[in-house]
Amino acid sequence: MNLFDKLTDKARKHPQRIVLPEGLEPRTLTAADRIIADGLAQIILIGDKTEIRAMARELKLENISKATIVDPTDEAVVERYAPLFYELRKSKGISMEEARLTTANPLYLGCLMVKAGDADGQVAGAMNTTGNVLRAAFQVIKTVPGISVVSGAFVMLLPEGSPFGSKGVLVFADCAVVPNPTAEELAQIAVAAARTARDIAGITPRVALLSFSTKGSAKSDSVDKVIRATELARELDPELILDRRRHRARRGKQQSPQQPPQRTRKRAGVPLAGSGQHRLQAGAAPRRRAGRRPGSAGSGGACERPLARLLPRGHLQDHHHYLQPGHRPQKSLI
Repeated sequence: MNLFDKLTDKARKHPQRIVLPEGLEPRTLTAADRIIADGLAQIILIGDKTEIRAMARELKLENISKATIVDPTDEAVVERYAPLFYELRKSKGISMEEARLTTANPLYLGCLMVKAGDADGQVAGAMNTTGNVLRAAFQVIKTVPGISVVSGAFVMLLPEGSPFGSKGVLVFADCAVVPNPTAEELAQIAVAAARTARDIAGITPRVALLSFSTKGSAKSDSVDKVIRATELARELDPELILDRRRHRARRGKQQSPQQPPQRTRKRAGVPLAGSGQHRLQAGAAPRRRAGRRPGSAGSGGACERPLARLLPRGHLQDHHHYLQPGHRPQKSLI
């Protein structure tokens, strides 16, 4: 059983309450219908009930009737969650009326439902920008203790028997949120990505912080940042297996004599570097792979975009068809 099937089986055995604030987005609605059919989650849609049901009929989605639909314009809903948002933000000078207006925003309402314990996670971003999605999460859900920066992580599934990663699994971070992290941020991203690898991918994290320098053979601010980030990450998590490595090492090329053996060699499961494109290029050797985007590492709750735009042009996304209205995937989705 591969990782995707394991996560699907786990989701089916322990279904969570997932809020979809973009209830009128066709791809989101189509995915929700399949998730309900496969019993993977208890779906909560935010939007006008009449419009959602009309779109479900138009798309011939038979399971949306089993979802819970929350109308953000419902006064009772707003009055339930507005006081919570007011308490969270009153130190910033927000008024109760402003809290009510913000609560009616589906992105904020979904996060407030998670914060209040009425939902377990939120998935968004098909209609909203990453900035808007994360802003709501920052203000309501916030980050976990010890982590001040939220980062994104990609789980890459390689063919069976692949010599790369851990049992064919690689976790790349951060490829979505922080374009140029500081050394302190990169260290936190390393720790958060390791937790993602352990908790979601189910692998023992071996973290490699990537740079173009072979064990310090080149000098630059970016190299110094990676060196400093490695030291800080070790301080944050002394038990973490990590090392800093040059870019070419991820391609499986012959190692330089300047590189002594390290515990992360060959099997590094969590590559990190100063830019997401650097990491994706570093993983370009395996020609066939599937990408999964499990969530925002470091956030206090699940608040992430769907799999749309998961990989850059030229990369394989073997389940992309489920994002297109009218198409049903052959495998269960999580």
